[in-house]
Amino acid sequence: MTVALLGIGTELTRGDLANTNGCWLAQELTNLGFEVTAIDVVDDEPSRIVSALNRLAVVHELIVCTGGLGPTTDDLTADCAAQALKTELTLHAPSVAAITERLARYGRQLSDSNKKQAYFPAGAVVLPNDWGTAPGFSIQLGQAQVFFLPGVPTEMMALFEHRVVERLGVPVDRTPFEVMLRTYGLPESAMNDRLAGVAEAHDVVIGYRVRFPEIDVKLHARDADPERAKLRAERAAAEVVERLGSVVYGRGNVTIAGAVGNKLNSASLVLGVAESCTGGLMASLLTAQPGASHWFRGGVVAYSNDVKTRLLGVPANVIDVKGAVSEEVARAMAVGACRALESQVGVGITGIAGPEGGSDTKPVGLVCFGLHGPFGTLSETKQFQGDRQRVQRMAAYHALSKLGSLLAPVD
Repeated sequence: MTVALLGIGTELTRGDLANTNGCWLAQELTNLGFEVTAIDVVDDEPSRIVSALNRLAVVHELIVCTGGLGPTTDDLTADCAAQALKTELTLHAPSVAAITERLARYGRQLSDSNKKQAYFPAGAVVLPNDWGTAPGFSIQLGQAQVFFLPGVPTEMMALFEHRVVERLGVPVDRTPFEVMLRTYGLPESAMNDRLAGVAEAHDVVIGYRVRFPEIDVKLHARDADPERAKLRAERAAAEVVERLGSVVYGRGNVTIAGAVGNKLNSASLVLGVAESCTGGLMASLLTAQPGASHWFRGGVVAYSNDVKTRLLGVPANVIDVKGAVSEEVARAMAVGACRALESQVGVGITGIAGPEGGSDTKPVGLVCFGLHGPFGTLSETKQFQGDRQRVQRMAAYHALSKLGSLLAPVD
């Protein structure tokens, strides 16, 4: 069964908002065994909405639309659905009552604008919304079953999970199973070359999703037997890990910072970081992880040489002789982070993020890393390309990746 997704709203066509609803729905429907073949957006102009619905209904058996069910004058989806069906809008009394009750909980009364949300094309199946004021609905348009959901992501997700899925008639003859591997350290082209032949050998589909500077590798298998689908996907995943090695840092929804945190926690180690050119970005990535307080002590943004010396104990003469951007200073920063923050593991990052400050011997993008812990005191230098934000992000991710490679795997 082929599926089309249609996002409705001028805010989407103008680029004011990204179509995150389409991305989420595509993933959910794919996991249910459907094949999403189109993700479209259309503005709030009625004739174009009607045209999009009619066009998609010709070649798809299922359409899921989001947006345009609100109370304002530019929310025209229900009216356009009625036009596509060549029918009238009718008032749905149970929806009026539900909207009235929900508004009363917030001390508000039903207005004409809110009442507008209770009108649906004649014959539509109404999907009650327990999470907002805009009910969804479904219609049959030619060969296509069409679902209309609110554009508010939380409401859309809840309605899809609790109202739509049970009505879909999931294609169980092609049960899918997917493994997602999280990677850092190889460009997409090199990864594709390394994984040549894996898809054919295991009868899976390999997909790549670039989320700079990471790449997710998705291994998708379908089979009438769910266990066979799982077995093929897992075998393919094992071969991918074997071919890519430490480039794969985890699977599922784990982040690179979360993977490092899991290793620290497993080893009962606490981390402290000292950052210069990254300006606290590494600490930000770490503290975004739930439970970070168990394994992350804190960070020092040592941007000036004076701070490096006073707070971290980096010898002034080392800075004078080797320069602030040097492996010697990075190592001293890592050791100083452990001392200042009372942690067992320390990371120091110092570099030239640009666009100014580079020289022939130390160009923009040069970053030095220091790491201190049970594994000893180590350092290395990397040269990154790109603008200031790109260099900073690459440096923070490289520090996490390097640290993760030095820590013992989680049992």
